[in-house]
Amino acid sequence: MRIGIPLLAGCAAAAMIVAASERSTVQAPGIAFNPERYVCLRAKTPLRIDGVLDEEAWAKAPWTKAFVDIEGDLKPRPRFATRVKMLWDDGFFYVGAELEEPHVWATLTKRDSVVFYDNDFEVFIDPDGDTHNYNELELNALNTVWDLFLVKPYRDGGPALHAWDIQGLKSAVAVQGTLNDARDKDQGWTVEIAFPFEVLKETLPGKKLPAAGDVWRVNFSRVEYRVETGGGAYKKAADSKTGKPLPEDNWVWSPQGLVNIHLPEMWGYVLLSGESEGGAAGEFLASGDEQAKRALRKIYYWEWAYHNERGVFAGDLKSLGLADDPELKAAGADSRIAIRITESLFEASLPAPGGAKRHIRQDGLVWKD
Repeated sequence: MRIGIPLLAGCAAAAMIVAASERSTVQAPGIAFNPERYVCLRAKTPLRIDGVLDEEAWAKAPWTKAFVDIEGDLKPRPRFATRVKMLWDDGFFYVGAELEEPHVWATLTKRDSVVFYDNDFEVFIDPDGDTHNYNELELNALNTVWDLFLVKPYRDGGPALHAWDIQGLKSAVAVQGTLNDARDKDQGWTVEIAFPFEVLKETLPGKKLPAAGDVWRVNFSRVEYRVETGGGAYKKAADSKTGKPLPEDNWVWSPQGLVNIHLPEMWGYVLLSGESEGGAAGEFLASGDEQAKRALRKIYYWEWAYHNERGVFAGDLKSLGLADDPELKAAGADSRIAIRITESLFEASLPAPGGAKRHIRQDGLVWKD
């Protein structure tokens, strides 16, 4: 399922992507790079997926921090609390979520509906952290599922494979209150999901099953609409002047810095732990390899900004205005980055720990020799 690696290798490879001149939507996040981190404990026995997080393994798993706005501190804190727990075992990656909600409602019942037209909960998983070939799952309070596969983020040309299904997926929702009844106040809803490794391993190098010590890139999002109540029913609140529905709120675990959840480089780090209890997010740090990837990502942002102005890519850091960039210097990358360009492509490379090189190309894929 992996797309070919170096696109500078020849015309056949270059033909696999949309011409660079057709892409101009790449934006650097408006916040500092500081993804959340989570130590995912190992469940001793498979979990019962019923939407109720009452098993002993869940009791031992820590909660994430409460969700924030997708733009981070650029916007106010969410009106309602959301938090998540994660677990794993030999067969599944488990997600449990708790969503505070005084009015639980949902309308969509057909699988693969555009679920975010309702209030929803969303999961994004990039097991190898290359920002390509990742999984997305959305569900509403009726447990209606929309699962899709992203070959690459939309900013980099996509596409999203909507016909793709997570075979063996298990999910359930429990409502703390009454669903679709505006006459009362609810507490919220809880979600429980089991992602089968037989599907997730398709995006991992060698298609190997995950192991303790692996670090994945993961994020969670919650879409929330303001609603009006009347006659015991719900409808989306509208702008008093235009009559159009008010825009939704987007609340996430690890902030993106833009209203765009499809920035996998900004997702949280999740460590698959071999332990069944204990553990804290401070147990692991981003490696030197991750620092190299971050330095290359900055080149990617700046190359696209340069291209949007001039219609070509830059062949050196000086042209990009990054020759004396403190972030690249701090990573020891400023003097070791090599950039190759063609009329419509670029590839930047940087030696990584252990002697291998890390690379990034114009469609955002990162890889190691």
